[in-house]
Amino acid sequence: MVELDQFKYTLNSYTDSLTEVRDSLDLANKQRRIEELEREMEAPDFWDDTDTSQKKMKELKGIKDDVETYNQLKEQFEDIETMIEMGYEENDGSVIPEIEEMLQCFVNTLDNIKVKTLLSEEYDRYSAILKLNAGAGGTESCDWAGMLYRMYTRWAESKGYSIEVLDYLDGEETGIKSVTFQINGENAYGYLKSERGVHRLVRISPFNAQGKRQTSFVSLDVMPDIEEDIDIEVNDDDLRIDTYRSSGAGGQHINKTSSAIRITHLPTGIVVQCQNERSQHMNKDKAMQMLKAKLYLLKQQENAEKVAGIRGEVTEIGWGNQIRSYVMQPYTMVKDHRTSAESGNVDKVMDGDLDYFISEYLKWNSLNKKE
Repeated sequence: MVELDQFKYTLNSYTDSLTEVRDSLDLANKQRRIEELEREMEAPDFWDDTDTSQKKMKELKGIKDDVETYNQLKEQFEDIETMIEMGYEENDGSVIPEIEEMLQCFVNTLDNIKVKTLLSEEYDRYSAILKLNAGAGGTESCDWAGMLYRMYTRWAESKGYSIEVLDYLDGEETGIKSVTFQINGENAYGYLKSERGVHRLVRISPFNAQGKRQTSFVSLDVMPDIEEDIDIEVNDDDLRIDTYRSSGAGGQHINKTSSAIRITHLPTGIVVQCQNERSQHMNKDKAMQMLKAKLYLLKQQENAEKVAGIRGEVTEIGWGNQIRSYVMQPYTMVKDHRTSAESGNVDKVMDGDLDYFISEYLKWNSLNKKE
């Protein structure tokens, strides 16, 4: 049957990709590491140091997940081969829809794994802390910040990640002036680092009585939530610590009874703030953790361009600095200016369908690092 011939040809075209995934996952070394960690877990004093033991348990789970994911992918490949052979032997066309569905599932799984293998940087596996800041433009920019916040929370929910708001400031009329929130889950930072920068919106503004097209800008900063204590020295004299009353949308986002903390690192100008924890002390600890993470990342970079890339901070939230444009009128298009990735379905993107843009960035970033 012609359909079976086509399925066989298509499946065989993925043989090299399957081998590349196996090699990139470094399964032989992962298996050795699994055996090593399992031997350590058998030691009677393994749980004496709870922090270390939990980290090793987390590492073990991550490695086992990688091995299991590849094994499932290989099994899918072999099951499709078997189904195709069965179709040939029995000359049974009824298996065609099932093979087509199995092949699509295999391709989707393969694509997801290939993207995951690009997450090789030091902090990619960590949760992510995001901060949205509305640019100039008042109500329009605040509304755009609210739309982006919804987009990222929808994306996170689709991945099974949890969301925690750390700091929230309403816009004067609508939307959000600024919000800092944490997306918790494995590889959240690895995926979301692609979103760091200025996001530009072009639309007919609902706040403009004349119905004119308007452009708005919002900046997004992204950093990893580095759980362990970072070995970096912070001089108390370099810090300005301000306490203020928590605020937010009707208590929906934060605990208003807590005292919020803002820490400014004077030498770099980095500002972090937290108002979500139960006490002023906990807010300060979280803010210091965020500050140390930013300073540590800055320390790892030696040239100014790399520093600017990691901080995700742009001196002006406006023209010429955007990483992505979202056009809603007179036509609909989302375009990433780094990778040239495009989508004509703005509504779908705003509902959190960001995987295409994320995967294209990771491929682009990987190629740039090799050059």
